[in-house]
Amino acid sequence: MYGEPKPPEPAGPAIRVPSGTVGDARRPPRILVLDDSAAQRKLLVTLLRRWGFEATACADPEDALTIAQDPAIGLIVSDWMMPGMTGPEFCRRLRASGRDGYQYVILLTSKSDTSDLSEGLAAGADDFLTKPVSPHELKARLNAGARIVAMQAELIEKTRSLGDALAKIRQLYDAIETDLDEARRLQTSFLDDTHRRFASARVSLWLKASGHVGGDMVGFFEVSPQVFGFYSMDVSGHGVAAGMLAARVAGMLRDNAPDLNIALSFIGGGHFAPVPPDMVAAQLNAQILNEAKGERYLTLCLGFLDQRSGVIRMVQAGHPTPLLLRADGGIERLGNGGMPLGLIPEARYRQFEFLMRAGDKLLLYSDGLTECPVADGTYLEEDGLVELCRLHGHASGEDMIARMAADLEEMSGGVDFPDDASALLVEFDGPSG
Repeated sequence: MYGEPKPPEPAGPAIRVPSGTVGDARRPPRILVLDDSAAQRKLLVTLLRRWGFEATACADPEDALTIAQDPAIGLIVSDWMMPGMTGPEFCRRLRASGRDGYQYVILLTSKSDTSDLSEGLAAGADDFLTKPVSPHELKARLNAGARIVAMQAELIEKTRSLGDALAKIRQLYDAIETDLDEARRLQTSFLDDTHRRFASARVSLWLKASGHVGGDMVGFFEVSPQVFGFYSMDVSGHGVAAGMLAARVAGMLRDNAPDLNIALSFIGGGHFAPVPPDMVAAQLNAQILNEAKGERYLTLCLGFLDQRSGVIRMVQAGHPTPLLLRADGGIERLGNGGMPLGLIPEARYRQFEFLMRAGDKLLLYSDGLTECPVADGTYLEEDGLVELCRLHGHASGEDMIARMAADLEEMSGGVDFPDDASALLVEFDGPSG
């Protein structure tokens, strides 16, 4: 069957196979020899072991199907004609067994008709050798099959590693989502009260982050029964880092912790007075430079309204121009620009004053509003915002902001705002006694 015996050949180099699928990575895969002829099994096994392969022999195809489930077996050499089961039938049942890992099957046959070979391929065979088999050709085919099994095992291992990596990425993503949700809850906790009525004024807040969390923040705090403070800020950048700095600064201006509010000065007897806005800006500038190390900056408008007189004292630190909506329909642009906080040490800030009269409204906003895209591909800009104020200025604070936000969403065609957007509206009823 195998021609004239030849002197022993030197073993070929061991084929490296990934472990865990077809055996030890330092050894070629184990070979199962299936043949009903004891002499042929013995000859085949002798050759295989001489070449450095580990071989297992079997005479019965049913037993061979059981043995083939061993993950260390990567190659199978089977005779075509056997009692009870042909080689192609053995291949079909082997492929249908659902075994993990690929096995390379070589059928030994005296058949050479194309239809017979097609039957074998259709049944799941990988290669054929015609009897009598040349030892050199058999060895070459086995080495080629071992390389294919090794590559398939390596692919399985890499796929498994990729699956593990993806699972870890999913875990990390879930953890990030949890952290982002917590950051969003922290940020929105500063906006638990989006509308407040004071003695003779009302304040309404609106905030829309472009992501999970944003760098915009608006808020207010009570100084005394007749005076309250309010602010609008916008931290550079987006995401968690910007949101953390916004939350940090908002925490220094909290309404429920006056003794920790840097904009308030304790004057005894449980009473507080407002710190001049320009001094608050200078202190925040120094603190942000110290904590953010110049990597982040923020713009800010901070003001105090004395409800007895209607006088507002305010500082503008690089924030968009406040709009004063007069009761008679006029709109005034206020402020003196100023330098953002966290850029230049020892930066100086100047406060300014103006008078609110009965029925007036004051709008503070971030540039997320003026930079909102509209349907024609341009941006709303300040003139567009002024027009929105004219259109909805007759509405009350909460209603006015809601109407403006709805118009912005409609004008943008449903496109998300590219930047965080926020607004604060102060309505003044008139001087209180």
